[in-house]
Amino acid sequence: MKFLGWYVKIAVGSALIGASMELFMFKTGFYDKVTVLESEKRAWESSPEAQAIREALNPWRNHDAEARKNS
Repeated sequence: MKFLGWYVKIAVGSALIGASMELFMFKTGFYDKVTVLESEKRAWESSPEAQAIREALNPWRNHDAEARKNS
């Protein structure tokens, strides 16, 4: 292993960069914001408005299932 020292330095440097990014996200409240955004997204996706929009945008969604029933 000729370049083992380089691999160790790269691994340690990468771990430090990743740890600093995680610390930054904890300090700024990133995870709390993402949790709120995801819950709002899920609530909207399950609303009747979102379901109507989804069906309006893809009217052929159930076409294959109906074709299988008829054959």
